[in-house]
Amino acid sequence: MEMKEITGHLHPLTLVLTDINRIFTEMGFTIADGPEIETEFYNFDSLNMPEHHPARDMWDTFWLKPLNARKLLRTHTSPVQVRYMEAHKPPLRIIAPGKVFRHEATDATHEAQFYQLEGLVVGENISMANLKWTIETFLEKLFGKKTNLRLRPSYFPFVEPGVEVDMSCFKCDGKNPEEILQCSVCKGTGFVEILGAGLVHPKVLESSGIDSKKFSGFAFGCGVDRIAMLKYGIDDVRLFYQGDLRLVSQF
Repeated sequence: MEMKEITGHLHPLTLVLTDINRIFTEMGFTIADGPEIETEFYNFDSLNMPEHHPARDMWDTFWLKPLNARKLLRTHTSPVQVRYMEAHKPPLRIIAPGKVFRHEATDATHEAQFYQLEGLVVGENISMANLKWTIETFLEKLFGKKTNLRLRPSYFPFVEPGVEVDMSCFKCDGKNPEEILQCSVCKGTGFVEILGAGLVHPKVLESSGIDSKKFSGFAFGCGVDRIAMLKYGIDDVRLFYQGDLRLVSQF
């Protein structure tokens, strides 16, 4: 019986995740994994968000029954970082890609489930300069061109200081004023918000058993879905999860 060749297409999220894992592996990072059903301790307490902390409102949480068990669908992959720090001694260099869940209304840029990437580096004398170089190198390899970064002050409870990181728009390059004003991606700003980052808060290091006086670190997190949207020019995140072969067949 003659065997017919079967061809298919990789999903755009799979392509982006594969690229991300390859790039960071080449940069010396280890890929870490953790459970999607998490405890309150790892999802919040260990990340400097104790009970009743207002920052918890930033993550719309799916709590699981029975409620007194205090288990939930993880709202970010930061718990993977804490679990890894508990089990390993510095120096550490990891990424934690995976699916996360948030109880929020869906629209063109938001989904109740999506993929997130978090990175963590812990060692001696780690600084914001190390963070900037790492992100810059990653984005240059991912998008295939030199990018300029813009760091804006922001708040995340598990880092101090915290920053929002913008990259130069990959479509208009953020250079020609006329092209910038007409750009549909950056909306005339020349920059695209890509991720949040900062230096790991000493309390997070201490909760994982790491001496914050000897070691420091940086962490960053971004939505893989958002990166895929920017990289491939997809304008609605919901398209990734509708199973429409017309989307997948383009890749």
